Amino acid sequence: MTTKATAPDDSFHVFDTTLRDGAQREGINLTVADKLTIARHLDAFGVGFIEGGWPGANPRDTEFFARARQEIEFEHAQLVAFGATRRAGGKAAEDPQVQALLESGAPVITLVAKSHDRHVELALRTTLEENLDMVRDTVSHLRDQGRRVFVDCEHFFDGYRANPEYAKSVVRTASEAGAEVVILCDTNGGMLPAQVQAVVSTVLADTGARLGIHAQDDTGCAVANTLAAVDAGATHVQCTANGYGERVGNANLFPVVAALELKYGKTVLPGGALAEMTRISHAIAEVVNLTPSTHQPYVGVSAFAHKAGLHASAIKVDPDLYQHIDPELVGNTMRMLVSDMAGRASIELKGKELGIDLGDDRALVGRVVERVKERELKGYTYEAADASFELLLRAEVDGRPRRYFRVESWRAIVEDRPDGTHANEATVKLWAKGERIVATAEGNGPVNALDRALRVGLERIYPQLAKLELIDYKVRILEGRTGTESTTRVLVTTGDGSGDWATVGVAENVIAASWQALEDAYTYGLLRAGVEPTD
Repeated sequence: MTTKATAPDDSFHVFDTTLRDGAQREGINLTVADKLTIARHLDAFGVGFIEGGWPGANPRDTEFFARARQEIEFEHAQLVAFGATRRAGGKAAEDPQVQALLESGAPVITLVAKSHDRHVELALRTTLEENLDMVRDTVSHLRDQGRRVFVDCEHFFDGYRANPEYAKSVVRTASEAGAEVVILCDTNGGMLPAQVQAVVSTVLADTGARLGIHAQDDTGCAVANTLAAVDAGATHVQCTANGYGERVGNANLFPVVAALELKYGKTVLPGGALAEMTRISHAIAEVVNLTPSTHQPYVGVSAFAHKAGLHASAIKVDPDLYQHIDPELVGNTMRMLVSDMAGRASIELKGKELGIDLGDDRALVGRVVERVKERELKGYTYEAADASFELLLRAEVDGRPRRYFRVESWRAIVEDRPDGTHANEATVKLWAKGERIVATAEGNGPVNALDRALRVGLERIYPQLAKLELIDYKVRILEGRTGTESTTRVLVTTGDGSGDWATVGVAENVIAASWQALEDAYTYGLLRAGVEPTD
């Protein structure tokens, strides 16, 4: 485990704790391989410090540090081991947990220390003075062993409210013993920005210590609280990728870093790293097996998506009129959503986004607007089905739909057997390149059987379809008549290994709606592959 470079400027720290605090989120269960992969992503992004876990506390974290030493050559980050101060009544040099921190080989160690008097007396069951000795002894010992030391003051803001002088004495003790940074932790996440700014400002003035901030998001203010602490003089921010963490999470690394770089003008990442932010966010989400938040600031797919016609009209003149930054700065893109709210500008911009030049044909644009509104009135949605919209738009531009095959009929059969099992079979009859095709297939449901039958029928003529894979399938019952008489909307996501696209179908029958979406999915797949239509 080596580091070729440090953070751009050691006077300000971006400290990531995804592998320790972020991993405490409900639903996240990281393997050692997962942690190594995430560590590589974070290092590539350019954070200064990566907190890898608590060596000695569990075998997985101990293994992670051992493997990281052998398998990762850090370009930007320093690896950090997390642990507690020595036990009450003992010596740091003889404490097994402190020894495990040293054996991890991590060049930086973060110690968690109690700074709330009630926690000292009730949780540690020791005196306030002994707690200060524990901090002093452990920090000094680790510094004597050549380690950089940071100290997390747990429950600091609640402790400061109850006993400000004692909370500040913990900060002073840690700093005087050699801790480079003392981090004020809003462990319960109950603080608000103005409160954080006032406390950090006072503690900085009264102690002279270098301060950091660790904010939980229980009030929805973790990012704001982190920036408020920076405003008050904190020069070390602790965050997690995508805001992962216990309960509702921690301060989200990505909006914090983007704000520091783009709003504060600070250089906290290596050159060019900010443009990788969206990719890194989504890559980490894939590793932890959580769907990326579509509405996450800066990196969500909806972060720069525009739906209202009024917005589109302004964006057509100047994108900055309805965007606070250029999306490309953080590796994202602007998207135009087409819906019943769309006006001419929305359609024109969406056409440009899709590479379709609508020119100055106002009549054409008007027809598309009316077509979209008419279809959405029936239940279609194009903001979530770009591929179906592109097919609609091209049909208006070309004067006819793009067809690679013509359907004569289809049917799906579900057989309920006496032993409780089910058989699903579908037959499709269609024409392609002048040839009549009849294909039958079985599946694990009627829609899957239809998908397979369509593939069986067309793959011989269009071998490009072999790459297609149904990735996601969603059904929604729309407002209107109740129960089984309601209109159904189906959204299908399909991929070809190099990208994916969504298509929509609407009908009173869920199978019929699914068939519409599948037809569009296959048609769009052939369009993507550059196949010329036959009709």
